[in-house]
Amino acid sequence: QVQLVESGGGLVQAGGSLRLSCAASGRTFSRYAMGWFRQAPGKEREFVAAINWSGGWRYSADSVKGRFTVSRDNAKNTMYLQMNSLKPEDTAVYYCAARDGLGTASETAEYAYWGQGTQVTVSS
Repeated sequence: QVQLVESGGGLVQAGGSLRLSCAASGRTFSRYAMGWFRQAPGKEREFVAAINWSGGWRYSADSVKGRFTVSRDNAKNTMYLQMNSLKPEDTAVYYCAARDGLGTASETAEYAYWGQGTQVTVSS
């Protein structure tokens, strides 16, 4: 199995940027499709973005499209989420997740492995 550790969260003003990282260890990183999810207080965990095993196919939720970009570096066993033009409603704990298989998915149930999360807070 794979172990995941997120980093890069923090406090930022509205309109600012952050880059989250998800470092993987354990089994071969490139065998997994990956995803980013977030969970705000009192809300369910929601899909943010996903990327296939090679990085050649990616997509994101409508709420972040044009502002967030998911990428991966298989040589470094790391996935990234570049977040630009942040808004207060982006405030949440952000989780990275891995799923067996090569294709992407947007449902939490499709992912077997999860990191511990990193807090992102956007002030107005």
